[in-house]
Amino acid sequence: MKFDESSLYNIKSKLDGIRCSLYDLAIWKNGFAFKKIDFSETGRPVIKIAELNNGISSNTSFTQGNYSEDVFIQWDDLLFSWSGNPKTSIDVFRYRLQDGWLNQHIFKVTANEDLVTKDFLYYVLKFLKPHFTEIATNKQTTGLGHVTIADLKRMSLVVPLKEVQNQIVSILKAIDDKIEVNKNINDNLQQQAMALFDSWFISFDRTSGEVPADWTEGILGDIATITSGKRPPMKRAVATDGVQIPLVGAASIMGFTNAVLYNEPILVTGRVGTHGVVQRFQTPCWTSDNTLVIKSPFYEFTYQVLQRVDYVNMNRGSTQPLITQTDLKNVSIVLPPKTVLLEFEELAGSLMAMYEANRKENDRLAALRDTLLPKLMSGEIDVSDIDL
Repeated sequence: MKFDESSLYNIKSKLDGIRCSLYDLAIWKNGFAFKKIDFSETGRPVIKIAELNNGISSNTSFTQGNYSEDVFIQWDDLLFSWSGNPKTSIDVFRYRLQDGWLNQHIFKVTANEDLVTKDFLYYVLKFLKPHFTEIATNKQTTGLGHVTIADLKRMSLVVPLKEVQNQIVSILKAIDDKIEVNKNINDNLQQQAMALFDSWFISFDRTSGEVPADWTEGILGDIATITSGKRPPMKRAVATDGVQIPLVGAASIMGFTNAVLYNEPILVTGRVGTHGVVQRFQTPCWTSDNTLVIKSPFYEFTYQVLQRVDYVNMNRGSTQPLITQTDLKNVSIVLPPKTVLLEFEELAGSLMAMYEANRKENDRLAALRDTLLPKLMSGEIDVSDIDL
């Protein structure tokens, strides 16, 4: 068979094997084109790129309809997001949420087991992400790009024997398994912090509904400053020591006006677009102007409050969701004495310090995996001596 010889589509490799079209390695089933009439208050979630990136949130749509088995997704299914912002939306995912229905612009990918294992195919798609990004960028219009079935048919790569596939997977999956263990530990740590907050500040007296006499009614603005993020000077700024500083928010934001580099612990949530996702940043970062930045001496208490805000009813947007600084500042809260806040800060902070250590370890592990991935997939690293 004659394959496309361009470097973008013909993936070079030193591995021994057969050259195959990427399309032939799987069944690629696009998600369903849901309409507003399909949605309901309850049912299974409709999974879009927002859910793959941020999980189920207040912005997630649900449906009670029944659709083709081809677009039903469950734990560990492979998904490939093929349309959107080339740098932030084109990616492959192992599905890690509750059973749901797949929205359009995402392929459900079922490995052709005659040629590849499911795990090897996942790493193939991870390896090819830079190619997908370039392909989508070349077609980009109004901020969006895509990778089509035609592109999958044009792209070819060397597929090694299953034994070699398993050897490659054994190295990469060991790292990913450790990352997942750390994520599960962090989920538990967050649940412990949430339970601590509930027991101290919400469910301590369910019978009478009364609060201690020295507690007062207040607003979030009493203990936190809330401002809009500012446009950073570039998509990804670089610190003086050469370390890249992340941009929080829309990656397409550009500009030089009122840029703010945060070097202190902050909390960030969406001002425009997706709401209800609260991000913690304790290392330097830029924020885009579609975010709200929250700073407080009672960081952990404020974080827990933000997790419980009713963002849906706070929405002021007509064409897309919008929340304001003022509305977030005016969220009603019960204010215990400073001594209680500081005690909670110490206890919850110790849990979240472990969370932060695991997150940093995961960053290092992900960097190691991403370094090894192209070397293993291209055959630059010889796996023949690995004893499984």
